[in-house]
Amino acid sequence: MKRVHNFSAGPCTLPLEVLEETQSEFLNFAGNGMSIIEDSHRGYSYEKIQQDALASFRRLADVPDDFALLFLQGGATLQFAQTAMNLLAESETAGYVNTGVWGQKALEDASKVANIYEAWSGEDTSFTTTPNRNEIGLKEDTKWLHITSNETIGGVRFRHLPDVDIPLVADMSSDFLSRSIDWDKFDLVYGGAQKNLGPAGLVIVIVRRESLGKHGRNLPTYLDYQFHDENDSLGNTPPMFPIYVMGKVLGWMEKNGGLEEFERRAEIRSSLLYEVIDNSDGWYSSPVATDSRSLMNIIFHLPDETLESRFLEEATALDLINLKGHRSVGGVRTSLYNAMPVESVEILTNFMKDFLKTNG
Repeated sequence: MKRVHNFSAGPCTLPLEVLEETQSEFLNFAGNGMSIIEDSHRGYSYEKIQQDALASFRRLADVPDDFALLFLQGGATLQFAQTAMNLLAESETAGYVNTGVWGQKALEDASKVANIYEAWSGEDTSFTTTPNRNEIGLKEDTKWLHITSNETIGGVRFRHLPDVDIPLVADMSSDFLSRSIDWDKFDLVYGGAQKNLGPAGLVIVIVRRESLGKHGRNLPTYLDYQFHDENDSLGNTPPMFPIYVMGKVLGWMEKNGGLEEFERRAEIRSSLLYEVIDNSDGWYSSPVATDSRSLMNIIFHLPDETLESRFLEEATALDLINLKGHRSVGGVRTSLYNAMPVESVEILTNFMKDFLKTNG
């Protein structure tokens, strides 16, 4: 069986043993004589999957009991507006840090449904850095500050959380469960599963329970977090297959050392790549400020587009795939999510060194 080295920015590469186990159960799950995607979400077999996944996520991320943990649909994109609708009353306001494409999208959607403002923008630096504390312009009576912890497209991350005196709300889609979360600083964290934890079709929302139901808005049922909390995320048919697979990924993470181990692996993988970039005398160049470099999505350029095209073509021939940078920034993007083997990164970096010797 051929398996490529998949550096896709999302959906992500998944652990081989999880895929094999899913394959073995696909036609006859738990001896039921049917696939899990044919089963009822009200049946015992699926409810156990749901509850086990919730418990596993809570253990891995060390989520306190006073936070609700929700499995929803609509991806992180729906959360750009849903967070503002649930955490802001009509008279309240929130600030948004704009560190790139996804920070901008969150800002734009939230502004359609609530009173929010841009507290900092990275536009002047072409979105290559994160702000210092004294650069964030918080207005008086700001209820919370929204950040994108890791920009998938621009390869920018918050190495340290903003040191502000109000709660944070964060889109953590592309570095979810790759590092620990200081829950004391947050009112809400959300992220799509497909960049680090499982298949597309699922978003995880972790929200402080005391924040629920205070918005004073007449929200449609599905848009109200309190409804989902009261129903253990089973108020309607959940995205069963993504939750089923994510539950297996979470179990695989727990079995392999938990969050501390995967944080260590993220440092190892990214260090291998940044070492090649930094030791190339500028031939491989990263546009991101050193202290804002992502460990999940590493962006770099070659001296010209002709070389970049040749690089991508030769990499693909070696089964190093999905390395083309996003159309808005170009270059090369290497996504190193939790299930990415270090060995795949070593193969990539060896290719980078050989390509430099041949073409540099």
